[in-house]
Amino acid sequence: VSNAGVGMAGPLECQSLAAMQSLMDTNFFGLVRLVKEVLPDMKRRRGGHIVVISSIMGLQGIVFNDIYAASKFAVEGFCESLVVQALRFNVAISLVEPGPVTTEFEAKLYEEAERADYSRTDPETADIFTNIYLRNSKDVFASLGQTPEDIAEHTLRVIEAAKPPFRHQTNAAYTPMAALKHADPSGALLTAAFYQLLFRHSSVLRLGLR
Repeated sequence: VSNAGVGMAGPLECQSLAAMQSLMDTNFFGLVRLVKEVLPDMKRRRGGHIVVISSIMGLQGIVFNDIYAASKFAVEGFCESLVVQALRFNVAISLVEPGPVTTEFEAKLYEEAERADYSRTDPETADIFTNIYLRNSKDVFASLGQTPEDIAEHTLRVIEAAKPPFRHQTNAAYTPMAALKHADPSGALLTAAFYQLLFRHSSVLRLGLR
């Protein structure tokens, strides 16, 4: 089970390349290093199961989570490319894709975001992040957040499955978002929906979540 991960949220201009590279080293290359270690023996034994804790943000980017989403997209692409070869050797690969999970990980991330220096971005972007995104995120976690124990139960079910799924989403509330993306290959539908929710109907979104 590959579960190591770090987060990053905020305006792109306010994040250093060194911090981005460090995040990719943990979230993506950490997984790659693990798979390189375990896969050869699994292939020799013609049996094994690699379970990767991904994220719904590996399927859909979320505003102000540019680098974190990129790392999870990399995880998804890596596993999707590898799964067919692995199946030839009777090795299963499963991606567990949670939405928001209420842990100290997220609490620390948002505490740091509230204290951060946003002088390297323009005032409008800083205002959108601090007064719209952070407020909405807290409501999302309060209403849709799962517990770590819930994610562990989902992961256990994937491990114990007779035919392990390649993808397993833990939060049904995010199924429509994934469906919207596939419904319109141009991306216009989902982009417009997110824009309307964030900039036109933010108060309605928060009220609905509450």
